[in-house]
Amino acid sequence: MSKLSRRKFILTAGATAAGTVILHGCTSSNTQTTTPTSSSTATTSPAAASGDGPEVTTAKLGFIALTDSAPLIIAKEKGLFDKYGMTGVEVVKQASWPVTRDNLELGSDGGGIDGAHILTPMPYLMTMGLITKTKQPLPMYILARLNTNGQGISVANTYKDLKVGLDSKALKGAFEKAKAGGKQEIKVAMTFPGGTHDLWIRYWLAAGGIDPNKDVSVIPVPPPQMVANMRTGNMEAFCVGEPWNAQLVNQQLGYTAIVTGELWKDHPEKAFTMRKDWVDKNPKAAKALLMAVMEAQQWCDKPENKEEMCQIISQDKWLKVPVKDILGRLKGEIDYGTGVVKKDFPQLMKFWSDNASYPFKSHDLWFLTENIRWGYIKPDTDTKKLVDKVNREDLWKESAKALKVADAEIPKSTSRGVETFFDGVQFDPEKPEEYLKSLAIKKV
Repeated sequence: MSKLSRRKFILTAGATAAGTVILHGCTSSNTQTTTPTSSSTATTSPAAASGDGPEVTTAKLGFIALTDSAPLIIAKEKGLFDKYGMTGVEVVKQASWPVTRDNLELGSDGGGIDGAHILTPMPYLMTMGLITKTKQPLPMYILARLNTNGQGISVANTYKDLKVGLDSKALKGAFEKAKAGGKQEIKVAMTFPGGTHDLWIRYWLAAGGIDPNKDVSVIPVPPPQMVANMRTGNMEAFCVGEPWNAQLVNQQLGYTAIVTGELWKDHPEKAFTMRKDWVDKNPKAAKALLMAVMEAQQWCDKPENKEEMCQIISQDKWLKVPVKDILGRLKGEIDYGTGVVKKDFPQLMKFWSDNASYPFKSHDLWFLTENIRWGYIKPDTDTKKLVDKVNREDLWKESAKALKVADAEIPKSTSRGVETFFDGVQFDPEKPEEYLKSLAIKKV
């Protein structure tokens, strides 16, 4: 990035692995609102009452200001952590994904956090020691998926006449024309190298013949800073979770090309992660946390709770955004900012329905395969072994049974089977190498 573009871009300090500059900074104001939320009706768990409760009652969990952090926020606000004996849980706002990573590395004993709402690939990259500050492995567990769908790829108003949608091809010529006209760098943003948003925007660009490693600069920007950077004209497109795509449209600063459920129906997104050493030391407490989060996911997915959920998470201490920027897309109402408005969109953000909470190992395998595709991890990585080490679907199943989740809602397989993307490409988790070979644009 040139000195000029660095100066122009809205920056704060930070760095990540693979020599990639991270643009991240302080959170927005943490001033707490006085807006009341509904009082909790949670009751103490029988285990806690009988003395057979968790080993500890405290834990620090991080979250980023995104709609898909709602299960952690609701579990706190509705007293669900208390219900399962975890009476001292703190849910702490993080400035960016690099800060989340750093605080997980510290752990609560070192002033950091024990677990977090996180981009699904990050626990794997941390377990491998690829993105930790020390470059040493920090073993992590994924206990649940927090949501499916609910992200978006947004494009600057500069390209509004193109009305780019699923097919990104039209941007290739537009980007080439911009470069020919003297634009030194075409920047598209995501939130963390190797993370979900990075993989979504790379997939979408590559499907349209745009090489994300050669034709554009793919840069990391924290979710809450996306709209501000688009306002100053410093990027051409970005991929991020809600409510930031909706806010961009509401402020008429750009438009939505696609919501990611169109790219891959009911795709996995964020995860609930914990440090392995914390879970191994406190297995009952980990299960209690998981049960609280899963019950919160069930609550969040009920249509009658969505407005209240948005009222809660919109508060300054949580997302600090207007309710209108959250509620529409959460209900499946997608205003693309191009005159197109879809109602009752089926691939809206899901927290529980259609197995949204279950951490399918086949999905984690896709994330690792895509990280191989773009050169973040080595091609000879034993991905299946790594998934078995990090993914704790067994704990999810134990917690589901303790919550008396119906057998029909508990997947019988670790795989959701063959997945099909918007461009017809298929990923067979039994043959990830074949999927990789079939892709025309890749780094490996």
